[in-house]
Amino acid sequence: MFPLGLVHFPAVPLPLQVFEPRYRRLTEDCLDGAREFGVVLIERGSEVGGGDVRTDVGTMTSIVEAGFNQIGLIRLDTMGTRRIRVIRWLDDDPYPRAEVEDLPALVIGPAEDGARAAVERKVRRALALTAELGEPTVPYDIGLDDDPARRLFQLAAIAPLGPMDKQRLLGTERAAALLSLLDDFVSEQTDVLAARLAGA
Repeated sequence: MFPLGLVHFPAVPLPLQVFEPRYRRLTEDCLDGAREFGVVLIERGSEVGGGDVRTDVGTMTSIVEAGFNQIGLIRLDTMGTRRIRVIRWLDDDPYPRAEVEDLPALVIGPAEDGARAAVERKVRRALALTAELGEPTVPYDIGLDDDPARRLFQLAAIAPLGPMDKQRLLGTERAAALLSLLDDFVSEQTDVLAARLAGA
């Protein structure tokens, strides 16, 4: 398990720079095995040194490519594959480990796909407003996957929201509920961004 200060979603790439000895060990073990590990959000604490409080819903992540440099830094290109729930945390020696179970895959029917298109327009508008404020964000016209479930996860990932909001989205099992929650969060954020622009 790789606790981080961010929320990782399936179908979303995650580049990592691994330098802490225990996570270098985790990476080497993964490369020798199934080439995957779990990513969960750190609710409180730090990525370095342990002693953190972790969420219980995360994403299994597959190592696509790994590179090693002369000073021991490992560069990873990874891709989220599926959502998981931690059943039980194990001892952190030699690195964080847990027993996990897969969450059900998202099922998106015609009704959910229509709602997804409407929410996508809102997410892209929020991204454009964020850019207008000069804040770092992904381009509002970023390309997304054609598969409806993968596209929904990517929308949740790029939406200009805080980590706890994104964690709630990640843990929402049904597509309709996830869409509704994303719509609410992005609508609220759009109002805030528009007010800030009006007052600028």
